[in-house]
Amino acid sequence: MPAPKKVCVIDGQGGGIGATLIKYLQSRYPEQVEILALGTNAIATAQMMKAGANRGASGENAIVRTVARSDLIVGPIAITWANAMLGEVSPRMAEAITSCRAPKILLPLSQEDITLVCISTEPLPHMVQQAVDEAIKDHL
Repeated sequence: MPAPKKVCVIDGQGGGIGATLIKYLQSRYPEQVEILALGTNAIATAQMMKAGANRGASGENAIVRTVARSDLIVGPIAITWANAMLGEVSPRMAEAITSCRAPKILLPLSQEDITLVCISTEPLPHMVQQAVDEAIKDHL
């Protein structure tokens, strides 16, 4: 059996999106992934750890260093935008995430003053289910 893929789930603020992603990932791919919870703050990381992540870390340096060694990145689209999430996503974080070689599965959720067009407005559980069942399986 191949080594588990390192999947970085990145979230900020309360960590609810990341926690939901982790629950679905753990139930769908329990042996295939090592889930690394990367929070822009300690509260987000704690929520993702409670959801079942294998390991977790918080803050800019943890995110910058860890995404460089990951096999897949999953999170809300705002993790790629400098100063998003009320300033929790630093420009350095956004650059590291978008520049790393790992594929990225991004949910079109944002509280920013940005409108994404041609995107369906499904509830979070439906988007997560689609990401886990369709998009992520292609990268594992």
